[in-house]
Amino acid sequence: MGFLRHVVCAMSGGVDSSVAALLLKRRGYSVTGVFMKNWDSLDERGVCTTERDCEDAYRVCQSLDIPFHQVSYVKEYWHEVFSYLLKEYEKGRTPNPDILCNKHIKFNHFYKYAINVLGADAFATGHYARTSQEDEDVFEHTHTSPPTTLFRNRFEMRNPVHLYKGADLLKDQTFFLSQISQDALRQTMFPLAGLTKAFVKKIAAEAGFYHVLKKKESMGICFIGERNFEKFILEYLEPKPGNFVSIEDGTLMGKHKGWFTLTLGQRARIGGQRDAWFVVDKDISTGDVFVAPTTNHPALFRDTLRTDRFHWIAVDPPPELVRTQMMECHFRFIHQMPLTPCTVTLNMDGSVWISLSQPVRALTPGQLFFPSFPQFAVLYKGDECLGSGKIIQLGPSEYTLQQGREGLIGAARHNEPQTPEAAS
Repeated sequence: MGFLRHVVCAMSGGVDSSVAALLLKRRGYSVTGVFMKNWDSLDERGVCTTERDCEDAYRVCQSLDIPFHQVSYVKEYWHEVFSYLLKEYEKGRTPNPDILCNKHIKFNHFYKYAINVLGADAFATGHYARTSQEDEDVFEHTHTSPPTTLFRNRFEMRNPVHLYKGADLLKDQTFFLSQISQDALRQTMFPLAGLTKAFVKKIAAEAGFYHVLKKKESMGICFIGERNFEKFILEYLEPKPGNFVSIEDGTLMGKHKGWFTLTLGQRARIGGQRDAWFVVDKDISTGDVFVAPTTNHPALFRDTLRTDRFHWIAVDPPPELVRTQMMECHFRFIHQMPLTPCTVTLNMDGSVWISLSQPVRALTPGQLFFPSFPQFAVLYKGDECLGSGKIIQLGPSEYTLQQGREGLIGAARHNEPQTPEAAS
């Protein structure tokens, strides 16, 4: 009998990871299913969803007759993801915990556990994404420790693995994978790469995975689930009441419990107001949250932003960008938002300026459980996800530019020389 490749599959208790494990087993790999526990409390209905999800994952592994393990990263998740999230909120930013969770937990601690402790030849997840290498190429790589010198061996990275959108563009999850390391990507398999969600559900039904099929997809924070955001965040941060202020005339509109409970673009629930108002800006020094009277107010639209040092999945920036310091590509800062054409400018410190072809609204309206988390700018070139960078600076809004233009026009008219007719 030939040697069986050992693949560890991350199991969430959902349909995607369940089918990923099934497909790996059908392809003849020796598969081990592992469930991560990263959060340690009940949801608002008093249900420990983690235990229920773990039980669902275990039932799938029993059905497939593959080993099942459970590992806890509650401490790591708290220190490396959730504590960071809280600090960012206090600074008036809105981080994306799903991107951070993949970077620090799933494709770092969990990935290393699979390779180094369980002795896996490869690591697999149920993400809808694909890479530039064939699955068999994954087994040609071995895990290497990070370089002790400042610079990575240039020869080692001559042929980096690239990350591409999955076949189901509506379910594509490369946005959430945009911060993972090259080392992890080189040893990762995505069994659902070429499948649509509908086909994955069909496979699950044929396999009898009805207990995971009937579960609705999670829409909340990674591993925490769906919550009333304001109540949840105020369990961890002290309330810092402030004023809602009209961006147009400075009128005090009402009170809020803390700027960190509000995200740019979301509807501001202001008592006593018949019409909808939307959050357009914050001043964390005064606690003022500025609001505008329409969902498409120009104060919500901007076309330039700057990131911190950009994380390129292939390690180095694209050659075109290195050569000219400028590159045309596409941008998004919310999962599934339409890709927007943009021009990227590379700075000496590794950060980038992103100029959009058209102004983009701060957020999509109608968030039910949590505000969106638009902290990362994710770049694409064709089907390739190039990587992402944390947004640290925004350009002026369309409203600010409009006010500036009107001010300049007014000043010019005031300084125009009067004609004799006007003087008389």
